[in-house]
Amino acid sequence: MEQEVITSREMRALELNSEYLGVSQLQLMENAGMAVANVIRARFRSSKTKVVVFSGLGGNGGDGFVAARHLFATGYNVEVILAGRPSEISHHAAGKNLEALYRLQKSMPIHVVYDSSLIPEVNADVVVDALLGIGLKGEPRPPVRQLIQRINRLKAFRVSVDVPSGLDADSGKAFDEAVRADLTVTFHRAKPGLFKAKRFVGELIIADIGLPSEFERFAGPGDVELVSKPRLPEAHKGDFGRLLVVGGSEVYSGAPAYVALAALRTGVDIAYVAAPKKTAYVISAYSPNLITIKLEGAHLNLANMSAIEHYLSMVTGVAVGPGLGLHEETKEAVKALIASVEKAGKPLLLDADALKAFGEFRHQMRVPVVFTPHAGEYKALVGRFVPAELEAKAEDVLKSARVLGGVILLKGNVDVISDGKRVKLNFTGNPGMTVGGTGDVLGGIVGAFLARGADAFEAAVAGAFVNGACGDFVQREKGFHMIATDLIDWIPRVLDNPMSHAQVGGRG
Repeated sequence: MEQEVITSREMRALELNSEYLGVSQLQLMENAGMAVANVIRARFRSSKTKVVVFSGLGGNGGDGFVAARHLFATGYNVEVILAGRPSEISHHAAGKNLEALYRLQKSMPIHVVYDSSLIPEVNADVVVDALLGIGLKGEPRPPVRQLIQRINRLKAFRVSVDVPSGLDADSGKAFDEAVRADLTVTFHRAKPGLFKAKRFVGELIIADIGLPSEFERFAGPGDVELVSKPRLPEAHKGDFGRLLVVGGSEVYSGAPAYVALAALRTGVDIAYVAAPKKTAYVISAYSPNLITIKLEGAHLNLANMSAIEHYLSMVTGVAVGPGLGLHEETKEAVKALIASVEKAGKPLLLDADALKAFGEFRHQMRVPVVFTPHAGEYKALVGRFVPAELEAKAEDVLKSARVLGGVILLKGNVDVISDGKRVKLNFTGNPGMTVGGTGDVLGGIVGAFLARGADAFEAAVAGAFVNGACGDFVQREKGFHMIATDLIDWIPRVLDNPMSHAQVGGRG
């Protein structure tokens, strides 16, 4: 059953990713509405059937508009009831489909209901419920609430589009007012709640709308939407995460700075960098936005643990590894630090030298963790070379992630991300990103998503897409003459409009 369902969040992400991959929202809506119309046409003769379509203001309503058009075109007597003003429709594809219906309104009445007092008296043989779908966020509000009541009172065959209105698509919880459908036509895959509320769902039909199952494996803008977090006016410092970066050595000062700066550009409120004292002073000179924790010694060692642990209670995420080096003392300190992070229950990102250190004492992790190896680091992490062929690589990463109890983001020409249950592939990025520091930028993006409370798998998939998209925009601007800070500058623009990468293209 687990493979047969898709959550409402996953479905919304898939729809956005599909548009990015070339299947537009208009195409998906057309296919969905036609599927509903075909179900009705298979059961009711056009010459004897009156259909009333109740449509909301979102994508579900748009599916209803398309169904109404197809039914009208094949001879059915159709009326449409719109739950709100046309100007309130924000879904572009739904708006376009309503425009088409208005050209037919002399023969197909459209009733605009922005107040419950405006609900018309109608009779119907078939009612199409396209009010809410998977977009329900709470108790239905007027006039939708009253329209649901009207649907349930009509002596008609009730067909719900995707999910009966008033029913939570994932939990199956029905609010006080929910449509009691005779038949529900859902799209692509069933939503989990449909199996838990059969008395509202009725007969369930799963309709194909032209989404290949392969699309579920490809990263895209929808994955960025999954980890996005709106900033409310009443937000306070720290509400969007505090990331602790542990890295740096006498030789490497740039790597942890890139991680922290990328995290800040991704949206965390505070980024701390814990590094050896001399290195920390250098990092402080890079940017006044970075708060440095100055550690004793030339490299990370066990004596630094008390200073670092002091900050663990203050942060919401930890990134370990960039520029650490591989002194024996550092390896011991990495082991102790991981234990402290697990005890504190903080999400963790392990990269670079921390991956190599962890590979010597690896165990199944007890906190959300993302490992970000390239092919060489993958061998150090799991003890074997990564296969060359993509499908074999994906299977190997999945098995390794399951053993480690975390998420592996294997960097490469095609990034492979798995949590031991799911696998996604990311095709953004280009050969110019072989320059030093781009992997640290990736670590900062993923670390920021983790610190902001995102699921580890979703953070890794979104981070891979954003990092690669930044690299593609830089490549378009500068060719292959990029440096890591160029990517950091692009992070806000990609996050604000992840669909913009569709016009740039990438490795896919």
